[in-house]
Amino acid sequence: MNPLTKKNLTFLQSLAENNNREWFEANRKNYENAKEEVALFADEVLTHLRKFDIISNPSGKKSLFRIFRDVRFSKDKTPYKTNWSGYFRRSGEERRGGYYFSIAPGNTFIGGGFWGPNKEDLLLLRQQIEGDSSPLREVLTSKKFTSYFGKLLGEQLKTAPKGFDKESPEIDLLRYKQFYVQHNFSDEEVLSDEFPKLVADGLQNLLPFFDVMTEYLTTDLNGEPTI
Repeated sequence: MNPLTKKNLTFLQSLAENNNREWFEANRKNYENAKEEVALFADEVLTHLRKFDIISNPSGKKSLFRIFRDVRFSKDKTPYKTNWSGYFRRSGEERRGGYYFSIAPGNTFIGGGFWGPNKEDLLLLRQQIEGDSSPLREVLTSKKFTSYFGKLLGEQLKTAPKGFDKESPEIDLLRYKQFYVQHNFSDEEVLSDEFPKLVADGLQNLLPFFDVMTEYLTTDLNGEPTI
């Protein structure tokens, strides 16, 4: 069952049109009710996710990001996000990657991958891809994966990363600084009874991608395990 109601999307739309503290405080009760719906939704998704993966979040509520924006270093000083979002962490060093969702009127999507790999992980991923990109390419070009997620997303360099040949046959993948995918939903789908299961079923499509990236990140360049 889906705890999200139309009032939830209406609240987000109204917040986008009145993104100020005075309006928010006047509508705090609506915010709290909407947030509770999202927490219940995340609990439903988490229940489904745990049928095929091990997740470290103790509850759906603990997966949620704050709606309050950090505006200290931003030119945009609006105080609130106009979407609900959350992140489910896969548990253990042997399970890399994570699951993300974002809910907003006309712009709801799920996704997953590696948004900000650290310097060491990014170098290792590039070295592994340069050594053998075939496992990753097999996933990224599979019919099931592309029909659901489309293409690989993420910020890219304009040229080859330092230490790599710009003429490398793997240069299209080596330029990536982030590695993630996403799938969008209509508002009608968001409000359907099956939405939590639709989200979890969609996120399950990430497992082949996570398996390859985990293998890259947990073995050395000779294929020996490092964990």
